[in-house]
Amino acid sequence: MGKLKTRKSLLKRYKITGQNKILRRKAGKGHLLAKKSSNRKRFLSKSVLVKKQNSTCILFYTNI
Repeated sequence: MGKLKTRKSLLKRYKITGQNKILRRKAGKGHLLAKKSSNRKRFLSKSVLVKKQNSTCILFYTNI
């Protein structure tokens, strides 16, 4: 089996902290913002930690 290529799209979508935890953005903040309340938009703009089950897969494909 050859070398695995790193997935560059993963590195653009996620931020890896110093303790190998992964931050992601919430969905729903891209468009159609006029009908959403300011409280909801503020809640959607915050980063969230990725769950442990998914983070192992992301770390594997980023070759870290």
